[in-house]
Amino acid sequence: DRPMRDAIYGPALGTLVLLLGFGTAAVAADADKSAADVPKNLPQTKAVSFKEITAQPAELLLRGADAMQQLILTGVAANGRPYDVTAKVKYRVSDPKVVRVTATGLVIPLADGKAEIVASLGGKEARVAVQVTDYGVNLPINFPNQIVPIFTKLGCNAGACHGKASGQNGFKLSLLGFEPDIDYMALVKEARGRRTFPAAPERSLLLLKAIGEVPHGGGKKMEKDSPEYRLVRRWIALGMPYGSPDDPFVTRISVFPEHRILDRESQQQVAVYAHYSDGSVEDVTLRAKYESNDTDIATVSETGQVQTLTASGEAAIMVRYQGQVATFRATVPLGLDIPEYEFPYQTLVDRYTHAKFQELGLVPSDLCTDEEFIRRASLDICGTLPTPEEVRRFVADQDPDKRNKLVDALLERPEYAYYFAGKWADILHVRRSRQQNRAIGTFAFHEWLRTAMAEDLPYDEFIRQIIAATGNENTHPPTVWYKEVDSYQEYVDDTAQVFLGLRLACAQCHHHPFEKWSQDDYWGIAAFFSRVGRKQYDAPGGFGNQRNQQLQVFVRSSGSVTNKRTGRPAQIKPLDGEPLDIPRGQDPRLKLVEWMTRPDNPFVARALVNRYWAHFFGRGIVDPLDDMRVTNPPSNAALLEALAKDFVEHGYSLKHVIRTIAKSRTYQLSAVPNKYNRFDKQNFARFYPRRLSAEVLLDAIGQVTASPVSFRNLPQDSYAPKRAIMLPDETYTNYFLEVFGKPARTSACECERVSEANLAQALHLLNSQEIQNMLSRGGGRADQLAKDKTRDDRQKIEELFLWCFARKPTEHDYQVALSHIAKLGDKNKKTAYENILWALVNTKEFLFND
Repeated sequence: DRPMRDAIYGPALGTLVLLLGFGTAAVAADADKSAADVPKNLPQTKAVSFKEITAQPAELLLRGADAMQQLILTGVAANGRPYDVTAKVKYRVSDPKVVRVTATGLVIPLADGKAEIVASLGGKEARVAVQVTDYGVNLPINFPNQIVPIFTKLGCNAGACHGKASGQNGFKLSLLGFEPDIDYMALVKEARGRRTFPAAPERSLLLLKAIGEVPHGGGKKMEKDSPEYRLVRRWIALGMPYGSPDDPFVTRISVFPEHRILDRESQQQVAVYAHYSDGSVEDVTLRAKYESNDTDIATVSETGQVQTLTASGEAAIMVRYQGQVATFRATVPLGLDIPEYEFPYQTLVDRYTHAKFQELGLVPSDLCTDEEFIRRASLDICGTLPTPEEVRRFVADQDPDKRNKLVDALLERPEYAYYFAGKWADILHVRRSRQQNRAIGTFAFHEWLRTAMAEDLPYDEFIRQIIAATGNENTHPPTVWYKEVDSYQEYVDDTAQVFLGLRLACAQCHHHPFEKWSQDDYWGIAAFFSRVGRKQYDAPGGFGNQRNQQLQVFVRSSGSVTNKRTGRPAQIKPLDGEPLDIPRGQDPRLKLVEWMTRPDNPFVARALVNRYWAHFFGRGIVDPLDDMRVTNPPSNAALLEALAKDFVEHGYSLKHVIRTIAKSRTYQLSAVPNKYNRFDKQNFARFYPRRLSAEVLLDAIGQVTASPVSFRNLPQDSYAPKRAIMLPDETYTNYFLEVFGKPARTSACECERVSEANLAQALHLLNSQEIQNMLSRGGGRADQLAKDKTRDDRQKIEELFLWCFARKPTEHDYQVALSHIAKLGDKNKKTAYENILWALVNTKEFLFND
């Protein structure tokens, strides 16, 4: 029961501490981001001279006392670059009795009339004509359009407050105001109408709690006489009208500006406009809800002022109003004067990443070495370490096209098909659910996936054979998907997340909070599966005495799915499409697949190339990789679109996507950062080191120790995997795989695979009997090297380093290792090699792909 390698407790302690320090500067540098490494010459925002100042909008028409308009003042520099000066200009109103303008550019009406607003800065001026009408008129109020957004803005109908399923303290609102008719009943009719008091609106419980004059669990939500307070008070005074069915409704919202390049530690005011069904447009800047997707780069105030911080990169500001969403994108360059550099384009990827580097002022790292590339590509494409012979041959090859040829060769190896079959098996639920009688099905589906990868089955056909599967696991193995995905909700959630890159689960019960998708959209997709029939039966061929229970998937002549919102049969409808009428006896899923695999489908190709990009770079162009929505925009939209278009044009070839990515210069960049890209985390100006996945790491340890792990309980008539990457389902219990995050395949989300380091992983590598047995096995690597009399120890150390790191040792590495061997002597040479192997597999350089 050796708690650690025996040598730790002897004179070799110092030697092994040094051995544990083996590792590339790239991994170490990426893990250590101390303040001392921050570039010292980052410039601060400088005063800029403007050739002109412009105002948006140039004319204002304010109708009623509640109307307010946000001005956006933009200073245009000599080079044409726009700067936000909304809060920097001085405002002057020709008739202060008509309107007033706040320091942040908000125009507030005071009386009917006309006036001119003059904004001045540095001798430049912008003029805005303004007219106020119906100031003293008690204009009609529409509850869904004007009152509900106030509750959303203040958080009253959020999931943590009155919007949760059980409400809060007896008062429940619909989540985020997506069902205004329910909210109206709760506010006006419920509890005998105690929440509103039209005879004395200011004494309404709704307002008294909101301004804090009556105890309120949510605290004070608004100021007395604020715009929100005045509007709600006027609504109550009018008798709490709901509005007319003929009233216009919001069809979309827009943001101005949509995108700006901003300096670090600068501001940008945005304005939000609601576009109505009658063609009218209303400024709703104060009533919209804002949220930043990267608060390290930019934050946003409740009034729509974006504040950039010290980090560079891109941030998206989500804007939500009345179930509609839009985004403002802030691009924040680093701000350094970058040196000239060469970045030849090797695939289409490089053209678009280089453009982003230029836009953000990033300098890409140098190319990785040949040793780094063969290890990186072999692990990413085949989940397998290169052998020392492969490394030597590749490094010695003088062919300038050798990296491209390596990628092509790796894609033809059987390990590639097994590795990527396992990747798809994770998200397609290839699992037995602890029921041994399902093993035949999971083996068949896994083999189908492996064959699809090996033969490069076009992705559109790949989708068709899974989504529109009929038969059973013997006649058509993809029907196994329907064993685990067995409800309308799961059909929609998995189809959307795996193949469309969308997380639609929220829209099952309510409008999606961060997207435009409604319950009608959700149940419209579910309706495509309305005629799926399922029948369980016992088939011959079970393992031992176990039953072989199989599922027959067939198409019924008719069927329907109930839309939870309406309580009526849902219309069959693709996202952003028109309802379809599918004749009786036909399979609606075929129409779904037809829509999904159209060349102009806006989701499928983008989702696939983003998923594969994340595999090779550790994060997606959209991240998380299966959460592609308007409010989570790509870090490089042009790159994503180009990859998707290229994928479709090349016949939906998955191998082509891999070639395009792996042959690019961008993929071949070193992981060693420079001062320009050290803190880049989303633009791929360097390679991001990442820990090996559970199966790949276990196989790698098996490779370097020559002690592969064996897996039991496989059917006798099936292949017997010798590698963890070849396992067909989740039932092969192994503590190493569990502790290093192998997923149970219960979810369609790749996030189920855990990649974060933890103490249990470190202790298992350092101290487990499993690792000790692999190191000390008779006939294993250490035993082989100890018995080898044909080579000297220096050559053997080189072999170990080539196995573990795909590089030769440095002279320091040689000295440390040889010194340790000498200390233990010839009688303990096997122990010495065990110790060295143990130290090497515990280094960052081994555990990470960089």
